[in-house]
Amino acid sequence: MALSFFSCCASIAPQQHQAKRNLRGNKTLEDVKSLIKTVGVPSVVSSPVKSLQNGNWVKLICGASFEDVVDIRNLSLVYTLAGVDCIDCAADVSVVSAVNEGIDAALEIFPFRRPWVMISVNDDEDLHFRKAEFDPEECPLDCSRPCERVCPADAISFESGWSTTKFSYGNKTPTSVKAGVLTERCYGCGRCIPVCPYDKISVSTYIRDTAATSELLKRNDVHAIEIHTSGRQIAPFKELWDGLGDSIKHLKLAAVSLPDHGESTVSTMKAMYSIMEPDLSCFNLWQLDGRPMSGDIGRGATRESIAFALRLAAIKERPRGFLQLAGGTNAHTVDGLRKVGLFQATSFTKNSRDENSTAMIGGVAYGGYARKIVGRILSSMQSQHGITGIEDYPEHLLQALREALALVGKLKCYQSF
Repeated sequence: MALSFFSCCASIAPQQHQAKRNLRGNKTLEDVKSLIKTVGVPSVVSSPVKSLQNGNWVKLICGASFEDVVDIRNLSLVYTLAGVDCIDCAADVSVVSAVNEGIDAALEIFPFRRPWVMISVNDDEDLHFRKAEFDPEECPLDCSRPCERVCPADAISFESGWSTTKFSYGNKTPTSVKAGVLTERCYGCGRCIPVCPYDKISVSTYIRDTAATSELLKRNDVHAIEIHTSGRQIAPFKELWDGLGDSIKHLKLAAVSLPDHGESTVSTMKAMYSIMEPDLSCFNLWQLDGRPMSGDIGRGATRESIAFALRLAAIKERPRGFLQLAGGTNAHTVDGLRKVGLFQATSFTKNSRDENSTAMIGGVAYGGYARKIVGRILSSMQSQHGITGIEDYPEHLLQALREALALVGKLKCYQSF
């Protein structure tokens, strides 16, 4: 069973109360299945490649540095039921296992096609691959702790707690951690740094190990890779790509995430594609990273990704590959694409391995915003019931699914509910 590892944390309720809860839970679980049918998820969801071609590809970004396996598992479960095409996560064995366990649990509830699992790596220093750190013992007692308030991941605590990074994969119980930054929850947004009145917060950066990444790609439950690059130098990109060796042949999709460098963007893309092309036997994708890790801030955060897409879609001489928005994406992104005429607009161009009439923009990846709207429910559930699988509490699953469907449905064009 997909949830067997949560059993060690479950409290044993009196049998009568448990029976009543199970009865209510079974009814709510049927409501979950009914909701999925009502909005039309089974009829709309297609293969990930078809979604890219149609312009309704949706990717959930768990976070290149987010490693809370309990949340990741539950997020993966909810968004699989909502019909996402891909789940992007940290290139870590425990995290990949958590994603796949969440997918498995979702498909036990409502079986349909399986989303791809993508792992994210970097070729050099990158905002997505860093962790905040500070020693809370050095914080003045009268500090108002603005860092704790601005953290979107609830990754800062001034009380000792529990780490769930390796929970269920190796350890049978969560690991005790000290106060400060909860490393597994920090995904490197950096919002805590400028608000610290005493300049106590620093960051540590890292680069994912190429050999370990190569081994992950050989697993049959990993389907895609995303390489985050600044695009300022091509040598680190080439070193990483070459280092992946024959693991590349296992891929269904190779993605490159890059920022907008204005007029030099296309020449950078061409240089990277020339490195990739001799080894590519799969589809490729360019992730247009507008305003990284900001989608949860507000409506305006998505403007940069839309402007990036609008400019790049108009350039005919760009290299092969689907285009996908990221960085600042949220509930307003699709409306923004509609306003500029890019929502599922098609053109007859060479796109990846096919020459067909395909959508100019393959789709959208949602990160911070997607985690925020479901994360609120996960947090409420855990505060009431502790560490658990969301399907054990179908009332919370139904709430979370409604939030996920509202977001994913903007691109998938589900029926209203």
